[in-house]
Formats: sequence, structure tokens, C-alpha cells
Amino acid sequence: MSGDPGLYDYLPYKGRPKITWPNGAQIAVWIAPNIEFYEYEPPKNPLRTPWGRPIPDVLAYSHRDYGNRVGFRRMLDAMDEAGFRGSVSLNVAMCDHHPEIIKLCADRGWEFFSHGVYNTRYAYGMSPEQERSIIRDSADTIRKWTGQKLDGWLAPALSNNAWTMDLLAEEGLLYTCDLFHDDQPTPIRVKSGHRFVSVPYSLEMNDTIVYNTNSYDPRHYGTIIRRQFDQLYREGATSGTVMCIPLHPYLVGQPHRIEPFAEAIRYIAGHDRVWKATGREIAQHFLANHYDDFAAGAAQAR
Repeated sequence: MSGDPGLYDYLPYKGRPKITWPNGAQIAVWIAPNIEFYEYEPPKNPLRTPWGRPIPDVLAYSHRDYGNRVGFRRMLDAMDEAGFRGSVSLNVAMCDHHPEIIKLCADRGWEFFSHGVYNTRYAYGMSPEQERSIIRDSADTIRKWTGQKLDGWLAPALSNNAWTMDLLAEEGLLYTCDLFHDDQPTPIRVKSGHRFVSVPYSLEMNDTIVYNTNSYDPRHYGTIIRRQFDQLYREGATSGTVMCIPLHPYLVGQPHRIEPFAEAIRYIAGHDRVWKATGREIAQHFLANHYDDFAAGAAQAR
């Protein structure tokens, strides 16, 4: 069909193969802090303007810089208290700009996946060769600074091209966060035939959408997180579910916002059958234990 990008098969939520998480968990919960750097005067992109105001936008730049200077530490303390490791959605230029933040995350065993080089440089308009070079640069930078292999991808500002998933799989990554279609991992079709999956990320739980788009107050954000968890936790008793909480330190780390978030993740941590996972761990477990069953089920549904 011309209206379907063909990235994944339709497999109805009920009747799928059962997912089992480690140690009998009903739900895999992962927190994805976006550790980002926004350039003051970024190069122009032919398809998107990075700032809503004329460049140089001192207001927007400094607001986002608050996250790296202040908000990150509040968010870090809240996650430490609740026992959550992060899966860092990393603008890899942060390794040069703020290596002290990278070290704090690495010392805690957090995962690093790529969110591009800068969050003000998009994949729109790139050739496949240019995009591949960004993927390789991200992998090299993360390996240099953390010793980790790059396994996951969230495109800067969610900018994709028709060939993006194919390139990610060809470069040896395991998962993408750029699809918002499900509450369980999904096999993704790529030309190489490599095993590549979508790990559920979330716009609904994303503090950018909650605060900047929907204009909800911090207490309501805490309620949203708890309600999302409660529903997915119940459903996970039948087949394991995934909940992602994407964060931006310049938003969630504001003084008037941090405690409702901290309360919500303490609430989640207080339940027994919760796997406090990373994106990599979810992808690896699904690939090793459930990918084949899901792919076969999708083929049968076709």
C-alpha cells in the first residue's frame, strides 16, 4: 500500500506470542534522559529552522543550557534514589562540551545511545552517505568516551529519511526509538535482513510533549506516569510490556517539577515485578528470546 512505509507488520495486541521478562517481571521500565547540546548559531538546514526565533536565539539557547548546568543533577539524584539507571539519548558532541556529565552517567553503568551529534543538526536533506557518516561518528565517539558499543538510535529532533532504518541495521545497531506504534518491541523490516527492533519510546510520557505542547502542570505529569505504569503493569501479567519515560533535564529538572517526577518513579520502584532495564537490555532480551516468534506471528497474520 502506498500509505504504508512497510517498516513493520501489523500484529494485533491480543493473541501475540507471550513476552516473558527476566525474573518474572511484568513490565520493563526504562528511563531515557536526553542529554543534549543545542548550538547557539547552528548551520542552516534546508528543511527545518532549529530555533523558533531569529538566530541568534539567546533565550532558547540559555533555557536548554539550564539542563546541563543545573537540571541534570536534580534528575540524576531522583533516579539514583529510585534505583534507576538511565539510557542516555546522547548528542555525542556533549562528550567534548561537558565530559563531566558523561562521566557521571558512565560511572553509574548507564547506557549511551545516539541522538545525533547536535540536537540542532537534522537528518533531513542528508544523503545516505552523509547519514551513515553520522552514525559511524556516533559509534566511534561513544566507544572512545565510554567504552560502549552503540546499540540504539533516536534521530536528532526525530528527523528520519526513508533509508535510516536500513543504515542503522547495516552499521550493527540493535534498535531504534524513532517509532511510536506499540507497547512491546517490534521486529523492523530492513533491506539487509539483519535482526533489528523497535524498542518502545514514548511521546505521551515525554516531558517535552507534556510541558511544552500539552502545557500540563508537574503534578499532572506525575499522575500521567503512574497511570501509564498501572495500566501496563496489569497488562504485563499476561505478556510483558514496556514503559519508557523520556526526559529533558532543562524541563524535568526545574525546581518546581522535579519532586512530582521523583515521587512517580519511587512509586514504580515500589512494585515487585518491575524490570528496571536499559534500552539495550530490552532489545537484547527480545532479540534472544522473542524476535523469531513475533516475526513468525506477523508472517502468519499477513
